[in-house]
Amino acid sequence: MSEPVYIVGIDLGTTNCVVSYTRAEIRKGEKPEIRIFEIPQVTGVGTVETRDMLPAFILVPGELDVPEGALALPWKTDSRIGIGEFAKNRGEELPHRLISSAKSWLCNTMVDRHKPILPWDAPKDSTKLSPVEASAAMLSHIRDAWNYRMASDDELLCLESQDIFLTVPASFDAVARELTVKAAEMAGLSNITLLEEPQAAFYAWIEAMGEQWRDHIQKGDLILVCDIGGGTSDFSLIRVSEEDGDLALERIAVGSHLLVGGDNMDLALAYSVAGSLAKKGTRLDSWQIRALWHSCRKAKETILSASGIENYSLTILGRGSSLIGGTLKAELTANEVDQVILDGFFPICDKTARPVEQQKAGIRELGLRYESDPAITHHLAQFVSRQQSGEQGGMELPTAILFNGGVMKAAPARKRVLDVVSSWMEPGSTTAVREIESRDLDLAVARGAAYYGLTRRGEGIRIRGGLGRSYYIGVAASLPAVPGMPVPMKALCVAPFGMEEGTTATVETQAFVLVVGEPVKFDFLGSSTRHDDHIGTVVEDWEGGIEEITTLETTLEGEYGTVIPVSLEIKVTGVGTLELWCVSGEDGQRWHLEFNVREKESVGA
Repeated sequence: MSEPVYIVGIDLGTTNCVVSYTRAEIRKGEKPEIRIFEIPQVTGVGTVETRDMLPAFILVPGELDVPEGALALPWKTDSRIGIGEFAKNRGEELPHRLISSAKSWLCNTMVDRHKPILPWDAPKDSTKLSPVEASAAMLSHIRDAWNYRMASDDELLCLESQDIFLTVPASFDAVARELTVKAAEMAGLSNITLLEEPQAAFYAWIEAMGEQWRDHIQKGDLILVCDIGGGTSDFSLIRVSEEDGDLALERIAVGSHLLVGGDNMDLALAYSVAGSLAKKGTRLDSWQIRALWHSCRKAKETILSASGIENYSLTILGRGSSLIGGTLKAELTANEVDQVILDGFFPICDKTARPVEQQKAGIRELGLRYESDPAITHHLAQFVSRQQSGEQGGMELPTAILFNGGVMKAAPARKRVLDVVSSWMEPGSTTAVREIESRDLDLAVARGAAYYGLTRRGEGIRIRGGLGRSYYIGVAASLPAVPGMPVPMKALCVAPFGMEEGTTATVETQAFVLVVGEPVKFDFLGSSTRHDDHIGTVVEDWEGGIEEITTLETTLEGEYGTVIPVSLEIKVTGVGTLELWCVSGEDGQRWHLEFNVREKESVGA
């Protein structure tokens, strides 16, 4: 295989996808130039234009929903699905035909992520995609767009031949990462490496600062990367230390996967507008609320990204003959956007605040598992509280914050977070948490991914990271059976927090006995808070700090009923995924333990 011509960074976002690139071969003394790839997409009926972002929305229309040829692309004139700007805009009127937040579905353990379930509320006769297929469809669009504009007929310039760095939330577990890799492979992209989004954002800041980055941070800094995008809130902590006289960077903590972000804010704005209409005697049904939800997204983005806009007009399609002209008019003001977002999602709180657990209903609709408490500052307080310092075990607070994500483009939101975290300082402290300014919160992750690709080639500053959580296998205790009681399950650490990419380890403290010729199951567990466990650590009382992720299944070849002693071998691949193997103690035969993401399968919509 020939050497890649480009290093490509792909931000496969919840709301927008962005692609950056730079030359893979850097001449001595030359500064690498990272560019944003302008992505061709349908922006109107029969109109294709390039944009620096590809909205992560997929329109799966019915036969009469769009005119014939409306979704045609230069490389696919008979396309039956739309991806990008037109899909997002048309989807406001056809919410039941629109797939959004596909990335968040990749980590939803309550559904079969290989099953065609999206759009979730689509009519039963509609064409549907699985979360993996939806992610693959967006990556396929990016591949085809790149090849159309950059490669022509030159295979060496095709995206498939480049060195690709694909970003994922830091909180994505091993299964969600594996599914992301599968989606890329379905799109024909096999030469990929995964990178955590908050790290990518920090890499983008380093790249933007050039040699001056050391002037803005210092030894002892604890930097919070606060990445709040369309569907998720992602927190990471990066410590600044010193090695051989140079500043060194290490990612030391990753938050839980929080399904709260711009989508929640858009819905809150929609309910605010609907409430105002209800006071005037007009009530919206669920279909209109969903369409209004997508309209409020555009209104929020417009108001937050453009200074001086005080209000935004909204049009809501009618659903009955009583509506004059078949539509309703409403308005969303800049003040309303600020109040709904600041008071609802960034409330002032003490450092002891924790997310409020609401009593769960006995029966709930199946769908994305959004956080019950939308207050992001509550989740941030919980995350920061887990970082202990010194023998006294006091809370170690960030000294600086790097913001990322479209939501944080709003200056009032950034100021609120800075004020809240600063208020957690000890009484009498005169030091406030400072902001490390990011130049472009929409494009930073993609740019940082390309810069990370350069660091892998010896160019630039590298952040030490490794696994963002610890992983465990459930091991049944060797105890006599007791009627009516399940056998106690222990958690055996097989991959500790921070285990580096490209490393392999074997669990030598435990031996396992498997039966060949029939399925064998392992419970696969994880923790984002237990950073001190090492390979072989056995945790007996693990509920609370360790959570179930999925089940690993394999059927060992051999004569039915034969017992084979095996050990466990773990590898963190260079791609950024986790592999587990059973190794026979008798002849060294190896069996790969496959992630079974269908174990918690539910009925699709």
